[in-house]
Amino acid sequence: MARSMAYQALDKISAEEISAVGVPADEAEQLHVALGDIIQKHGTSGPATWREISSRMLTPELPFTLHQMMYYGCYRAYASSTPPAWTPSLDDAVSTNIGRLLEKRGKEILGSGYKDPISSFSEFHKFSISDPEAYWSMIFEEMEIKFSAKASCILCENATYPGGQWLCGAVLNSASNCLNVKNGGSLDDVAIVWRDEGCDDMPLNIMTLKELKAQVCHVANAIDTLGLEKGSAIAIDMPMNPIAVIIYLAIVLAGYVVVSIADSFAPAEISTRLTISKTKAIFTQDYILRGEKELPLYSRVVDAKSPLAIVVPAIATKPFKGLRDGDLLWDDFLGQVNVTEKDVYTAVEQPAETFTNILFSSGTTGEPKAIPWTHSTPLKAAADAWSHMDIRKGDVVCWPTNLGWMMGPWLVYASLLNGSSIALFNGSPLAHGFAKFVQDAKVTMLGIVPSIVRAWKITNCTAGLDWSNIRCFSSSGEASSVDEYLWLMGRAKYKPVIEYCGGTEIGGGFVTGSMLQPQALAAFSTPAMGCHLYILGSDGKPLAEDAAGIGELALDPTMFGASTTLLNANHYDIYFKDMPIWNGKQLRRHGDEFERNKEGYYRAHGRADDTMNLGGIKVSSVELERIFNGVNCDVMETAAIGVPPSGGGPEQLVVAVVLKDQSSEKDILEKLKLEFNSALQKKLNPLFKVSSVIGVPALPRTASNKVMRRVLRREFSQPNKRAKY
Repeated sequence: MARSMAYQALDKISAEEISAVGVPADEAEQLHVALGDIIQKHGTSGPATWREISSRMLTPELPFTLHQMMYYGCYRAYASSTPPAWTPSLDDAVSTNIGRLLEKRGKEILGSGYKDPISSFSEFHKFSISDPEAYWSMIFEEMEIKFSAKASCILCENATYPGGQWLCGAVLNSASNCLNVKNGGSLDDVAIVWRDEGCDDMPLNIMTLKELKAQVCHVANAIDTLGLEKGSAIAIDMPMNPIAVIIYLAIVLAGYVVVSIADSFAPAEISTRLTISKTKAIFTQDYILRGEKELPLYSRVVDAKSPLAIVVPAIATKPFKGLRDGDLLWDDFLGQVNVTEKDVYTAVEQPAETFTNILFSSGTTGEPKAIPWTHSTPLKAAADAWSHMDIRKGDVVCWPTNLGWMMGPWLVYASLLNGSSIALFNGSPLAHGFAKFVQDAKVTMLGIVPSIVRAWKITNCTAGLDWSNIRCFSSSGEASSVDEYLWLMGRAKYKPVIEYCGGTEIGGGFVTGSMLQPQALAAFSTPAMGCHLYILGSDGKPLAEDAAGIGELALDPTMFGASTTLLNANHYDIYFKDMPIWNGKQLRRHGDEFERNKEGYYRAHGRADDTMNLGGIKVSSVELERIFNGVNCDVMETAAIGVPPSGGGPEQLVVAVVLKDQSSEKDILEKLKLEFNSALQKKLNPLFKVSSVIGVPALPRTASNKVMRRVLRREFSQPNKRAKY
């Protein structure tokens, strides 16, 4: 661990050095005494020493430089490149969802070799792959999933599906399952807790399961008055607030299909998604409130030439003017229900493979891939949460996101199917207001992306707040930074960060962490339950099982919840064509480059293909280049590349530019960066940002004239070879 060598070993640190980082002298002396006691009992290095330091010495109030001094000093002489920042205790392990299951049925499942949840976790993971019938039956039972018709078999062989067909013959409604009372629960349990930005000192708003169910049924009845055929596509383009959740569940409950559209999209992007999905109606909001600003949303939907729009007011008491002919205001829409029991609705039970949601992920051709979720996909999302984040009844789950991205629906299902509450903050997650909401709502699982953590760390907006109710964090969407996540853990007295990597087409994760394993910073400790990973070597074949190495990641196709079709592309060509056959099965492509080290931890190294991850949003290079190439007549061609910063963290957007007149390169590159950002934010997404523009004489190409973006990515990843403009 190279960074650690810049720090002294723990036994070399003096009280004066502790004081020098900003700790009062008397407190520094007390900390030094406590450090000496820990060293005497546990040694100067290793997980046991760090566990004691992080639990007994370090608090959020102490300077982060002291946290770094202790962490890096503790692991200065540690042999592993991925030292654990958190290690489970056996007492904590047996209280987890998996721990309780294994303590009850471990010997039945794993035989006489079962020891305890920590020691036997890897064997339980192998069981989830080798016996999917038994594993998934058990998980559905633990999660209390209700089927109106049970599956004739959990996994059936079917030549149409490379990984087989799941839940054959099963009939259910995933939204209805969200509204069911779990064992030991009641209709009075809190289903949603929320707060609006700017109301930091106001009481929290809560909605019980009974109230949620009534409102979902009311909206489902109102949707039926629109006269749409069952199975019709109905879009949602709204902020992630309680009404959006109600609408989402109502669409699925009533047998329609949600079309997920992010509220940040420009009209052209909205229009593309409406067209691909053949949307018949859309729910939207008049505008989005961000502080004192009113950001227009309905007008963007109108500019996208949407079908019938139902418009929810951002402020219920503020009248909305300028409604397009044929569109409906929210109250008028609800008022169309004339049934006696408007708050009662009989769920439309459907085969497990029926579409419930259409989400979008960028493709290498520039057009977003339309990925259908079925009634099975929510079960995968919720099972990941049950297994890896240990979400259970009574928890409060918060993850700043939007229904336009997979983590929006994931949050709904991961929370409600496990009997926990959804925590929603209607505003920016970057400031003190959100951090205080986490405290006041007593959030137990906080989901984040690294860019949010970076903003918190820079502004120190969590100072003085109590995050002690957090049992774990979870991180997705981008590559994370060791120091930023060390800081994050320190805000909650060193609770673990469960890294989570997957995709819209997976319905959840394929590699993640576990509350039953030591967790290292910015690393994954295990494939997700039920998932088998392979790292392809230079010969295109999987490396030996458990061998260290780096290469393109491939997935075993037998993966519950994963997509089997696309609306606007050939699913087989995108995910399976030209992939190796292994153990009689054709492996599934994902597109990320991954490393597995000798300790068994995984790290992501960005996209192996020509898409990238910007701020947690997957986007294709072609999609970006189409915009950049039309910005300035001096530009001949461009290549957009996602490059990880040298210190780790999320990918940065670097644009390689070939100019028509290369003699004017120095004068124009800085101007192009401004023009690229302006066009990008207007035409594609206001959250995207160009980090650097670099002039090149020509783009590297293959013999068939394809741009070799990997070559540019490799070159630009070396700081000494990158001039920034």
